[in-house]
Amino acid sequence: MSNFKKISKNIQQITIANPQKTNYIDWININSAGKAEIEFLRKKYGFKLSQLAAASAKTSSQRPLIVREPDYVFMILHFPVENSGRIIAAEIEFFIGHGFLISLPSVSVEPLNDFFNLGKKDSNSLLSYEFESSAILLYEILNQLLKYSYALLDNNSLAISQAEQTVLSQDQKKSAALILNLRHNLINMRKIMQNHKNIIKRLMTMESSIIAPEHLKKYYGELINQTKNIWETLENQRETVEVLRDSYESMANYHLNNAMKMLTIFYVTFSSMSLIAAIFSLNVNNNIWLVIIIMSLAGLAMLYLFKKKKWL
Repeated sequence: MSNFKKISKNIQQITIANPQKTNYIDWININSAGKAEIEFLRKKYGFKLSQLAAASAKTSSQRPLIVREPDYVFMILHFPVENSGRIIAAEIEFFIGHGFLISLPSVSVEPLNDFFNLGKKDSNSLLSYEFESSAILLYEILNQLLKYSYALLDNNSLAISQAEQTVLSQDQKKSAALILNLRHNLINMRKIMQNHKNIIKRLMTMESSIIAPEHLKKYYGELINQTKNIWETLENQRETVEVLRDSYESMANYHLNNAMKMLTIFYVTFSSMSLIAAIFSLNVNNNIWLVIIIMSLAGLAMLYLFKKKKWL
């Protein structure tokens, strides 16, 4: 069974309790943590002020972090989320202890919200209901967040296919925009995901009664495999986009060279005609039609030369 409680506007709590077990888990999810939410955690759990300050919605960390305290583990992780077609980093702080897990997302994170709502409606379906372990609940949350990363990778693949078609259609302006957005998303996603494997490995090897049980290695090992697969896919997508960019630049350079060649041809042709006109203008008694004929012959001669050289 699970009991849902809305403690305040930004604080929601689920109590996961298996009747066949003697323990329970309080999962507290806090959105947009401000002064009131931080004070609530300080009074109820006595977490370190420096860690509570890091969990505030007004601050953000540039790197993931994991700290083992005597009674709990504090973590900062980043996960990719999509915002108006761009991939950005969502920071989530976790406090994990015996019988509780607290999550503090910096922004609304769809997979985290969906999983929390599942726990509200049907906690019996959760693996943490069977084990009544906050470490297993953390595994389930991380698993959902990594699955969402796969969905973003699928979106990248579709965007790459679209960019390939656009480059082949020689729509230079649209191609440049698509490739730029793809590179931005892949760079951001790589920055976000690059440390996940090491953080999860540290969790597995941590000397803590919260994370230590042997049966957790199986589940956290699955998370490591997922992070490896995500990273390999990101590497393949990065290489594909770089090849696509090179193709686009080659085509852009080809069109630019053609444009410059045509401008040069027109410049040389009309320069020759202008020179003849300037020479004949020195003698005003010359027949104007003779000048026009000579200028035309000079222009045609230049065009014939360019054609013969295969410059046209």
